[in-house]
Amino acid sequence: MAVGKNKRLSKGKKGIKKRTVDPFTRKDEYSVKAPSTFQTRDVGKTLVNRTSGLKNANDSLKGRIFEVSLADLQNDEDHSFRKVKLRVDEIQGKNCLTNFHGLDFTTDKLRSLVRKWQSLIEANVTVKTTDDYLLRLFAIAFTKRRPNQIKKTTYARSSQIRAIRKKMTEIIQREAATCTLSQLTHKLIPEVIGREIEKSTQGIYPLQNVHIRKVKLLKSPKFDLGALLALHGESSTDDKGQKVEREFKETVLENV
Repeated sequence: MAVGKNKRLSKGKKGIKKRTVDPFTRKDEYSVKAPSTFQTRDVGKTLVNRTSGLKNANDSLKGRIFEVSLADLQNDEDHSFRKVKLRVDEIQGKNCLTNFHGLDFTTDKLRSLVRKWQSLIEANVTVKTTDDYLLRLFAIAFTKRRPNQIKKTTYARSSQIRAIRKKMTEIIQREAATCTLSQLTHKLIPEVIGREIEKSTQGIYPLQNVHIRKVKLLKSPKFDLGALLALHGESSTDDKGQKVEREFKETVLENV
């Protein structure tokens, strides 16, 4: 016992417990909506603390990033190894409107591609879309056996790897810099850029498993609500009022 301590004040009241409040009673549920670029618009639900005082629920939701499997967004299991990142940009009622924020491969898919007796070729390009999104795209490719090849290995020479990497950079720059972010997403889903690289490099060395394995969003332009609503198919800019013709009847006063 410390010197000068009151024994009677040190003991608390027995039998009184702190009241526990379920934190979920203070939360609201919002629906997460994907852009119309994807077949499935409903991503899921998210929780946020209800607006109280100076803390607004909308401010807590804006900027949230959701990682979703592309197979769920496209209703196609062939895309199960690709993950899409969606960022909340606007709140409309109880809906969170998202925009494309990035793309990535699952770890198991990347590990399964790397094998013996072949060369791995990688390239990354920083591009700016026509709507001022700054992106960095990472491409990956592997050499494959030529027709009627007897040799076991398919190693490419350093000069061939440099030529292939240069060709990959040119194709990615050309395909990404001449379109908007939405149009680029349409190209990334069916692997249009990967097939173009594979076709263009046949004369240097045959390639296989050519993919854009990652897309990283470096910088976004100033927020435009109209562009986001158009991306979600909710724009009202084209809805103009139609001219309505009504029959005009002149009122006649009987008693003056």
